[in-house]
Amino acid sequence: MPAADRLVILDRDGVINQDSDDYVKSLDEWIPYPAAIEAIARLNRAGWTVAIATNQSGIARGYYDVEELEAMHDRLHELVHDAGGEIAHIAHCPHGPDEGCECRKPLPGLLEEIREALAMDSLEGSWMVGDSLRDLQAGEPMGCRPVLVRTGKGRRTEEKGEGLEDALVFDDLAAFVDWLLAH
Repeated sequence: MPAADRLVILDRDGVINQDSDDYVKSLDEWIPYPAAIEAIARLNRAGWTVAIATNQSGIARGYYDVEELEAMHDRLHELVHDAGGEIAHIAHCPHGPDEGCECRKPLPGLLEEIREALAMDSLEGSWMVGDSLRDLQAGEPMGCRPVLVRTGKGRRTEEKGEGLEDALVFDDLAAFVDWLLAH
């Protein structure tokens, strides 16, 4: 069981890979940031656990199916493994914004799934890294420390400024990892 203060939870689109306002709908459209893949591996090599919490409403909207999502995640696992790391768990919400589920961020359901999957008592003190306010809000009730990256929708989120009072802000995941490993 990983220690909560050695866990980094990442949003996917805009943090690990390029985001799209038209949704990332296929493996061909899933384009990782090379520095993010290496950053995940660096965290692992330094003794950190990495998990992912990602809203994937494109499934509910019929843009792609669970098999296509799994192909993207298989590729992600492969790239991180090839870089010398691993992702402990990927939690995804397949629901649309109006379905009333408990897992869609900003609700903490995906983080609760990660906590259970990793057999942790609490996520208090872990890090929640995202490019939108809802990513950071999902971590709040779980006691996660918020980090905004400027990739993806991050610059737009930063410009709005609301709800970021407690968040650390970095240019990208690699810059956050540089900071984290230096502290």
